[in-house]
Amino acid sequence: MSNRAWTDYENDLIVADYFAMLADDISGRRYNKAEHRRRLLPALNNRTEGSVEFKHQNISAVLKGLGEVWIEGYKPAFNFQMTLVDAVARRLALNPQWNARQMGDHHSHGLRELAQIWTGPPPTQSNQPPPAELDAMLGVAQKFDVAQRDAQNRALGRAGEERVLVHERALLRAAGREDLARQVRWVSEEDGDGAGYDIASFDPDGKQRLIEVKTTNGWERTPFHITRNELEVSRQHHADWSLFRVWNFARTPKAFELRPPLESHVSLTSTAFQAHFT
Repeated sequence: MSNRAWTDYENDLIVADYFAMLADDISGRRYNKAEHRRRLLPALNNRTEGSVEFKHQNISAVLKGLGEVWIEGYKPAFNFQMTLVDAVARRLALNPQWNARQMGDHHSHGLRELAQIWTGPPPTQSNQPPPAELDAMLGVAQKFDVAQRDAQNRALGRAGEERVLVHERALLRAAGREDLARQVRWVSEEDGDGAGYDIASFDPDGKQRLIEVKTTNGWERTPFHITRNELEVSRQHHADWSLFRVWNFARTPKAFELRPPLESHVSLTSTAFQAHFT
């Protein structure tokens, strides 16, 4: 049995194996965790099966912090070392197609038949995880700027908006408002990104809803970017505007809504400044 720190070589091996299982897990293919562990052992400096299994739980925790999908059968364990975070980041960097593959064809086909998205309460102090877990997750997200990564992932953002478009129409049809459902517009697709919201929809009573969509594959507390224009529009149209936060998108999309003022829900941090010559 080895008590030595895991080397980069070992971390890369176990991360690659974890991602192979994760791909099967997402796709619904059968795989054998014990068999994966046994195949790894000869290359892992006399590690035990228990230590390998716990390392898989560490990888789940890292992926959760990175706003990614993880194997639900490996419950996240949060006392991981940053060398493991680096190994996961290396794997993602070497496989830029990973996010697109996660979304799969089931998010681009048959959308008309999909039901409404499960929508629950937003994160608050009362429902936050234990401090050590929260600190670990936010530390990983900040180090790798997960919010910026998701903001630049146009395929994920577009797929999330399309899913919310279907959700809004289904919501109105379920309320007997087919007339309003036909009027719901995908504004960012039809008119461009400058409106400060992505979807123009309605409440069943006909009241306007201006919806800005933010999507991630990870957990509900993954940080996200919001532009100055979106923030200004939320203030100008505070009675109609809402932020529809979609999470767990690659598996079963879930969501919550935030209504202005956003400062009452989240901490807004400046990440860029515009420079003017004086």
